[in-house]
Amino acid sequence: MSKNTVDVAIAILLHRSKVLVGWRQANQHQGNKHEFPGGKVEAGETPEQACRREIYEEVGIGIKNWHVFDVIRHEYDDVIVHLHLFHAYVPDELLDLIHHQPWTWYSRDQLAELNFPKANTQILQRLMWPNLIKVSSELMALPESDCLLYWRIQPQDVDQIEAQLLALSDEQLAKLILNFDIWQQLDAVIQTKIQTIHLKQSQLLSLKKAELPVGKRLIAACHDAVSLQHAQQIGCDAVFLSAVNSTDTHPDAKVLGWSGFEQLAKNSDIPVFALGGVAPEDLEKAQKHNAYGLAGIRQFESIN
Repeated sequence: MSKNTVDVAIAILLHRSKVLVGWRQANQHQGNKHEFPGGKVEAGETPEQACRREIYEEVGIGIKNWHVFDVIRHEYDDVIVHLHLFHAYVPDELLDLIHHQPWTWYSRDQLAELNFPKANTQILQRLMWPNLIKVSSELMALPESDCLLYWRIQPQDVDQIEAQLLALSDEQLAKLILNFDIWQQLDAVIQTKIQTIHLKQSQLLSLKKAELPVGKRLIAACHDAVSLQHAQQIGCDAVFLSAVNSTDTHPDAKVLGWSGFEQLAKNSDIPVFALGGVAPEDLEKAQKHNAYGLAGIRQFESIN
């Protein structure tokens, strides 16, 4: 007997790097679990139209600007669901309009403690960033700990790059960040296994909202308010913001200092990683200045 297929529109609502989460009643499908707001796509609706409607009806707010987040197929014992995911930023002026029940704001770290349906596993993996990102030109520096590696390499023969990547496990590939230009050259199978893509500031500013790959985490390099704002406008997931302190490798770079960093980071709805002259032991200090986490090269070499 064939299973019914249901199209569902889901919203990832973000505010200051927190995520809005609700609770499903016991009499609902996958009841007594946490959920992101959304609902079934009705006849004659596009998934985005359904998302807008559901958020207005369930949450109580109307949002104009939405970004395509992902499309996920999941098969339960009784039904197949196609999740059409969108994300949007909730401005301060709409916060008091949100229905109190059953919605609560959670930090990204808290999401791991909540009881979501299995279909949401892929969503949670994308939303929950580790706090440390190692930057290296050496693929052997890939850490085993809960840390990502931005493999910062110069463009070279794509066959050589693919050969190195094919030697990695799927778990290792999931911890890897590659620049957009290099990722675009890879075989489609390897592209699928790379979950996080890096954008240089020049690449970021040349892209528009509809030009980002769907279903990938995008982290962009930003050095000022204009680039940080553009990263959010086109739907990036996170940013590197630099340079916090002066470094030997970039002695002429404009230094923000922690006060300048905080001034830019405090209004961001997506995670901001402090980069430039920082060390892993600076994490607590960085988070007091509105950083989500840290990224670095030389002082991160010992992370395994």
